[in-house]
Amino acid sequence: MPGNLTVDALKSGADDGSIDTVVAVLVDMQGRLMGKRFHVRNFLDSAIEETHCCNYLLATDIEMATPDGYASTSWSSGYGDYVMKPDLSTLRLTPWAEGAAMVLCDVFDHHTHKAVAHAPRAVLKRQIERLAALGLTCSAATELEFFVYRETFEQARDKQYQSLTPISAYNEDYHIFQTAKEEGLMRPLRNQLYAAGIPVECTKGEAESGQAELNIRYSDALDMADTHSISKHATREIALSAGCSVSFVAKMNENTVGSSSHIHQSLRTTDGKPAFYDAGQTYGMSTTMQHYLAGLLEHAQECTVFLAPYINSYKRFAKGTFAPTRIVWSVDNRTAGFRIVAPESENVRVECRVGGSDLNPYLAMAAQLAAGIAGIEKQLTLPPAFSGDAYADSTTPLIPSNLREATAALHTSQMLRNAMGDDVVDHYVRAARWEQQEFDRIVTDYEICRGFERA
Repeated sequence: MPGNLTVDALKSGADDGSIDTVVAVLVDMQGRLMGKRFHVRNFLDSAIEETHCCNYLLATDIEMATPDGYASTSWSSGYGDYVMKPDLSTLRLTPWAEGAAMVLCDVFDHHTHKAVAHAPRAVLKRQIERLAALGLTCSAATELEFFVYRETFEQARDKQYQSLTPISAYNEDYHIFQTAKEEGLMRPLRNQLYAAGIPVECTKGEAESGQAELNIRYSDALDMADTHSISKHATREIALSAGCSVSFVAKMNENTVGSSSHIHQSLRTTDGKPAFYDAGQTYGMSTTMQHYLAGLLEHAQECTVFLAPYINSYKRFAKGTFAPTRIVWSVDNRTAGFRIVAPESENVRVECRVGGSDLNPYLAMAAQLAAGIAGIEKQLTLPPAFSGDAYADSTTPLIPSNLREATAALHTSQMLRNAMGDDVVDHYVRAARWEQQEFDRIVTDYEICRGFERA
């Protein structure tokens, strides 16, 4: 759902004093919102056309460090500017921030005025354009899981993020009494996101103590990624106001389940008809859907970095945790990497269960579309559906078990290079290698505790 604020309404809000701030943001490589807070008058006077930011914002790690090795920006090139151009269709109220509105920006090169190809929003737009050339559009929705803790962000930091107190004491999956304990956060989250024009379906407890899930109604792929990123940001801000903290780390503890971000996806024709449905085919899966899903399977290893971008992401792939380990598809089977939902109906769709809550939704969805398009263009044959416990299987391909394996698959992916461009793939290969390089350099608490007096 696009933003719920017109420029005329913003001007009226400025006149009556109800809006005094406009937050203009881009989405960085990690899926975070980065940008500036403008006085509403300055935004209307000039920044509504464009503003500027340092180009390092799309070449940093999660700590905002500036690794070398990026072709797009470096110390030798001086870290110049990018142009941030507001997409006014995304202008919306942000009820969690008093007197404020927000707008997402596309990113352009300051000198050439061309779109920055590796900007996450641009990466997804390119795949949407490729899909449109086939006469198709994508409908998508993400499920966003996270943990809620009684400590504030500052208290959690002071405790070095150890021994935190979950908001509830035991598994709260669908548990109404347990989740009542977190309504001080979840109720304003639902209501304020809805007031921001984000069509919230529901919140629910997930399969661990203190674990929650936020579900947003499906939309087109770009709008889905926009609302995912805004919702994730809003969850943190609302938790801050509620005196608690949240984490989207994919695997908080080796003894608990991880947090996922499943991606539901289906295609429609440009006249709105469901391209995935054919009543005459098995499970109602059209030939187009079969080719698309075959592409997702064929290229799953190559796409994994965009679904699991950090070292920690791979700790989530564990037997018996509802996180997949095998690249298989199945019908309504939560042990599979790809699950078919609503078979035999016009709503039949693919749920990719590989991604964690730490993914960047633009990059994840772009990779899914690229793989699906490859399946359609090559008319790939879909293997038979898997049945049973995928965790117990030993004959089907594994999801990469670590970031090194996934990065190697991305680096050598001709499909993604053709779909996204060498410059984009090389950019994110460098990001993944930096993550690995930094982790390899750091001495962890685990190593010291394990070996202090025994090594």
